[in-house]
Amino acid sequence: MKSAEIKDISTKDLQERIETEKAQLAKLKVQHAVSPVENPSIIKKNRRDIARMLTVLRQKNAK
Repeated sequence: MKSAEIKDISTKDLQERIETEKAQLAKLKVQHAVSPVENPSIIKKNRRDIARMLTVLRQKNAK
Protein backbone atom coordinates (compact mmCIF):
# COMPACT_ATOMS: atom_id res chain seq x y z
CA MET A 1 0.00 0.00 0.00
CA LYS A 2 1.42 3.35 -1.02
CA SER A 3 1.44 6.51 1.07
CA ALA A 4 -0.84 8.31 -1.39
CA GLU A 5 -3.47 5.59 -0.96
CA ILE A 6 -3.16 5.72 2.81
CA LYS A 7 -3.62 9.51 2.91
CA ASP A 8 -7.02 9.16 1.22
CA ILE A 9 -8.38 6.93 4.01
CA SER A 10 -10.32 8.59 6.84
CA THR A 11 -8.84 8.61 10.34
CA LYS A 12 -11.37 6.15 11.77
CA ASP A 13 -10.92 3.70 8.89
CA LEU A 14 -7.17 4.07 9.19
CA GLN A 15 -7.24 3.11 12.87
CA GLU A 16 -9.36 0.05 12.09
CA ARG A 17 -7.04 -0.92 9.26
CA ILE A 18 -4.00 -0.63 11.54
CA GLU A 19 -5.60 -2.96 14.09
CA THR A 20 -6.43 -5.59 11.47
CA GLU A 21 -2.95 -5.37 9.96
CA LYS A 22 -1.36 -5.76 13.40
CA ALA A 23 -3.47 -8.85 14.04
CA GLN A 24 -2.51 -10.26 10.66
CA LEU A 25 1.18 -9.58 11.37
CA ALA A 26 0.98 -11.39 14.70
CA LYS A 27 -0.71 -14.32 13.00
CA LEU A 28 1.99 -14.43 10.31
CA LYS A 29 4.76 -14.37 12.91
CA VAL A 30 3.23 -17.32 14.76
CA GLN A 31 2.79 -19.26 11.52
CA HIS A 32 6.39 -18.53 10.58
CA ALA A 33 7.65 -19.70 13.97
CA VAL A 34 5.78 -23.00 13.68
CA SER A 35 6.61 -23.71 10.07
CA PRO A 36 8.36 -21.45 7.57
CA VAL A 37 6.06 -19.23 5.52
CA GLU A 38 6.40 -19.63 1.75
CA ASN A 39 7.23 -15.97 1.25
CA PRO A 40 8.78 -14.43 4.38
CA SER A 41 8.98 -11.02 2.71
CA ILE A 42 5.23 -10.72 3.40
CA ILE A 43 6.09 -10.15 7.06
CA LYS A 44 8.45 -7.31 6.15
CA LYS A 45 5.91 -5.75 3.77
CA ASN A 46 3.15 -5.95 6.38
CA ARG A 47 5.35 -4.35 9.05
CA ARG A 48 6.26 -1.48 6.74
CA ASP A 49 2.64 -0.92 5.73
CA ILE A 50 1.72 -0.62 9.41
CA ALA A 51 4.51 1.92 9.91
CA ARG A 52 3.30 3.95 6.93
CA MET A 53 -0.25 3.95 8.26
CA LEU A 54 0.87 5.00 11.73
CA THR A 55 2.93 7.83 10.25
CA VAL A 56 -0.01 9.16 8.24
CA LEU A 57 -2.30 8.81 11.26
CA ARG A 58 0.11 10.86 13.40
CA GLN A 59 0.30 13.50 10.68
CA LYS A 60 -3.49 13.73 10.52
CA ASN A 61 -3.77 13.98 14.31
CA ALA A 62 -1.15 16.73 14.44
CA LYS A 63 -3.23 18.96 12.17
